[in-house]
Amino acid sequence: MLSLGIVREDNISLYGFDNDTDLHIFQLLISVSGLGPKLALSMLSAFNADQICSAIANDDVNLLTTIPGIGKKTANRLVLELKEKVNSGIVSYLSTGTHQDNAEVIAALTSLGYSLAEAGKAAAGIPDKDISLEEKVKMALQSFNE
Repeated sequence: MLSLGIVREDNISLYGFDNDTDLHIFQLLISVSGLGPKLALSMLSAFNADQICSAIANDDVNLLTTIPGIGKKTANRLVLELKEKVNSGIVSYLSTGTHQDNAEVIAALTSLGYSLAEAGKAAAGIPDKDISLEEKVKMALQSFNE
């Protein structure tokens, strides 16, 4: 169990998370102006971290607006402020378990709508041969059909 304490003038709050990914996404979400801890928790309750990251990376404002408390303005602000951070998060995710050469494959798969976990799993099955990016993406996509 991971926790994060937030101290404000009138309030001291402690939030707990099951894993490091949820904690990291929570911290990213509350860094957006106008988005507080309650709304960030609401987002993590509605969707998992991969779905939130995928929605932000793919400019999926419609998915974000399905979360109670998030309107079109807030969803657009989320995408605007977090898109680069989320996309760079793909690279940090890769360094924790997936071969670094497959970063572009994972980025391509997540841009197609696959979650970060699905893309990482598919990219992990690609052999370390010296092949083109297009071939690697084809091999990763074929792994979803198996």
